[in-house]
Amino acid sequence: MATNITWHPHSLTHAERSSLRRQPGLTIWFTGLSASGKSTIATALEQHLLHSSYAAYRLDGDNIRFGLNKDLGFSEKDRNENIRRIAEVALLFADSCTLALTSFISPYRADRALARKLHEDRGIAFVEVYVQIAVEEAERRDPKGLYKKARAGEIKEFTGVSAPYEEPENAEIVIRSGETGVEEACKQILHYLEGKGLIDRRLVEGVAQQESVAEEVGSGKDVTPNNMMD
Repeated sequence: MATNITWHPHSLTHAERSSLRRQPGLTIWFTGLSASGKSTIATALEQHLLHSSYAAYRLDGDNIRFGLNKDLGFSEKDRNENIRRIAEVALLFADSCTLALTSFISPYRADRALARKLHEDRGIAFVEVYVQIAVEEAERRDPKGLYKKARAGEIKEFTGVSAPYEEPENAEIVIRSGETGVEEACKQILHYLEGKGLIDRRLVEGVAQQESVAEEVGSGKDVTPNNMMD
């Protein structure tokens, strides 16, 4: 770290900023194997939050490597640095009272612990969401063809094949990907956030209502404005 630098504190505390923006700042950290569905769930959750007037932003593991982390590879050292950088970026979003959603494999417990500590040291909520899937099921899905390439030796140090994934031991939320649909996963996360007083209960109820309407449409029932809440 450079030595000739000085920290400049904000004129507002985090609590004051949160009050002015009328929402909390926090990071929801999705972790899991490639093809577990973590990005799909994070994308759907971001949509629910935005449509409910929460400022939210998703930081995606692939997207970040097109810019900020394009100088990094997939060695253990580079993976460590990848997660360190994104943890700092997520913290900036959360400190601004935005709901930061990160979807990164983040295979090492020590790296995830560092991300958590950065937030806790600033008094900012950090919610780890483990999207759990058996590697066999992830390989069966393999939407990008990455497992096939890894098995063929075309991709080195691929998590779950030739590089380790250290499962979270104390994640706030565990989503069993093979058993839980995307909307159900969103409700699980929203219920947790509502229970901690981090979001408004109406958002949780709104997701349940949308799911109910979708089921009625799918069943062929007549869904008119009279059947729906204002």
